[in-house]
Order: sequence, then structure tokens, then C-alpha cells
Amino acid sequence: MKIGINRWTMPSEWSLTQCFQAARQAGFDTIEVNIGEKGELTPETTQQDARRIAEEARRSGIGLSSLSSGLGWSYPLTDPDPAKRERAIEITQAQLRLASWLGVDAILCVPGVVTSEVPYDVAYRRAQEALERLIPVAESVGVVIGVENVWNKFLLSPLEMARFVDELESPWVQVYFDVGNVLVFGYPQHWIRILGHRIKKVHVKDFRIGIGNIRGFANLLQGDVPWAEVRQAFAEVGYDDVVTAEVEGYPGHPELGLRHIAECLRQVF
Repeated sequence: MKIGINRWTMPSEWSLTQCFQAARQAGFDTIEVNIGEKGELTPETTQQDARRIAEEARRSGIGLSSLSSGLGWSYPLTDPDPAKRERAIEITQAQLRLASWLGVDAILCVPGVVTSEVPYDVAYRRAQEALERLIPVAESVGVVIGVENVWNKFLLSPLEMARFVDELESPWVQVYFDVGNVLVFGYPQHWIRILGHRIKKVHVKDFRIGIGNIRGFANLLQGDVPWAEVRQAFAEVGYDDVVTAEVEGYPGHPELGLRHIAECLRQVF
């Protein structure tokens, strides 16, 4: 199993080249990069620029594992505004193309958000309709859409997540499983065993149950995730890809934080 780090863990002022070099020096095998409305990777990034970034990573000795994004919160696939839903699809299409140019095999997708204006059943239908439109694009570029379990009041059990993915009947929609995100209402080892072969990529972070809200997220080995059971569950389902830490790190000492995160991942996995 390879260990990876999300670019968000590093200072925002660092260039991607600095991030690649720091990740490699800390001992990571891979880095997950992110697409945003601003920065070095956006929906408007050209193929030429993406190829250049991929070459920078190669020269730095670090692999690119996947392409993440936080734009699914600003532009949900389930938004009540049809124009916003269309923009969400356009962004995800651009994310898929960009992932292909970078040479990665999966993107992270926030499948939608349940709100007071968007009932659960409506979110379910809209999310599947959007993904059905995106499947041909994913297939054409050879990149899997990894639906992540996030704090969106949606897909709140592993049985439902498995059903949601299975109903789409496509190998191009799988699960991007986040270990720490389920701890407030479930057990990650149960999710892993139920989702099984559907898991394409993995995020790891820790979580303090005694806090129980967004402030409960923590760096690895500083919370209540049952890491030995998580590791055993991944072994049972045959997951052997990248585990990517998506954590805060040490803002005042980023290089030290990266080294500690990498060591924690090696100890656990």
C-alpha cells in the first residue's frame, strides 16, 4: 500500500513544485492535487499546463494519485438552481479531463448536499441523474469518479452508499472512502467491509468523538479512529492502492508536520 498526502495539508502560498518536493522529502509516495476556481489547477487549465505539472511531479520523484476538489460545495450536483447544477456538471467534466492530462486514474466527487431546500429523495435523484451524464465522459478519458462520503447529510450509511453506486451500473463510478468522516455516526471498519470492491481511493484523518463536531477532526493517531481494525478491514477487502492523508498538519512547522504524518501512515499501514 502506498502513502499519500493531499496538497491542502501544505501552506497555500507554496507552489505545486514546492509541494511535490516537500512531499517527497517527507517520505510520501504520492500527492493528491486539487482543482479550484483560482490557483495552478482550475477548470480552465490547459492540457499543456497540466502536462507540465505532471512532469514537475515526475522530476520531483513523487506520484500523482488523484484529483480532489472543494467546488462540489459551491456548485452542488443537487442544487435547487438548474444553472448551478449545470455548472457543477461542467466543472466535473473539466476535472475528469484534467485528471486524464495529469495521468491520474480517479477524481474525488462530492455527490451533492441535502438542505432544507433539497429533500433527501430529491438529492438522491439529482445526484444519480448528474452522474449518469458524467459516466460517458469518465469512460472516454479513462478516469473513475470517486463519490466521497462527506458531511453533506447524504448517503449516511454504507448500505445506502453501496446501493447508490450499484444502481448506476458503471465501473466509472466508485467510492472515495474517507475513514475519519464516518466516525461521528458509524464505524469505518464496517463501511470498508460493506463497500469492499467499490472503494477506489481512500482519505484518512482522525476524529475525536468526545468533541463530535467539525472541531473534532485531528491529525493521525490523535483521535479515536480504530486504526488496527481499519487496517485489517482494508486487508480483508483487498484494498492495496493509496491511503491519502487529508489533515491540517502543523501550520507553524509544515515540513515537520509532513514528516510526522508520513511516519504515522507507515506505522499504521
